[in-house]
Amino acid sequence: MYTAEISRRSPSCFLFLVDQSYSMAEPFGGGSIEVSKSRAMADAVNRLLDTLVARCAKGEGVMRYFQVGVIGYGSTVGPGLGGLLKGQELVWIDEVADNPLRVEERMKKEPDGAGGLVEVSVKFPVWFDPIADNGTPMCQALWQAHTILEAWVDQHPAAFPPVVINITDGESTDGDPYPASEAIKDLKTEDGNVLLLNLHLSSRHAPQIHFPDSENGLAEQDKYAPLLFKMSSHLPEFMKGAARDSGYTVSDLARGFVFNAEIQDAIQFLDIGTRAANMR
Repeated sequence: MYTAEISRRSPSCFLFLVDQSYSMAEPFGGGSIEVSKSRAMADAVNRLLDTLVARCAKGEGVMRYFQVGVIGYGSTVGPGLGGLLKGQELVWIDEVADNPLRVEERMKKEPDGAGGLVEVSVKFPVWFDPIADNGTPMCQALWQAHTILEAWVDQHPAAFPPVVINITDGESTDGDPYPASEAIKDLKTEDGNVLLLNLHLSSRHAPQIHFPDSENGLAEQDKYAPLLFKMSSHLPEFMKGAARDSGYTVSDLARGFVFNAEIQDAIQFLDIGTRAANMR
């Protein structure tokens, strides 16, 4: 399972669900870092999209190895990419490459060759802008993801299964998201079930929980943590390997779940969740 080759003939799919509720305007860790969760996650998603473009770049251009989508959920639920991609649930990765909303100039620290660091200007493409407003209609977002991916797996029955990454900082405000999460994980191709990973963002100073294999101790952190754990897929072998390579202790029963993530945890989680096992 989870060994199908990813190629132009047999592409795969990544779908990101991003909480855009009012609380996402708060900083990470209850104020330990002076950047809002919505801004940090928009930057992380944009950086990841740029990385996926680079992974698919070959001599003749950007190959259609993936379709990707971003669904935001807050005051509304729907596609979150901007510009010419606005309103589209899934787009090909070469369309992402060709249609950023804008390209910003960002400053980045790089080694100066003499043991120090120097700031240099780099191009930063933006497809997805931060929003923080209203509640957390997670159920609606998950059911929308289910509808999108139900059609996708019907069209790609032998493909490497889609990966859904749900990014949230709070509890669903439109009901119990567990049935929708189970429906998503029940979708499958010949290569395995759709993977649902959950990234919970920290709003307070609290211990981080990375890739747990049981509910033990989760309820002590937050009453919502056990539910997110149960909603999350077991990590396939290649993702467990990627997590271990990133320095995490991961058991054979680990799930794709991080609770109280800080910015660096979130970035690593997104990287692990989008590692392609068998790209041609």
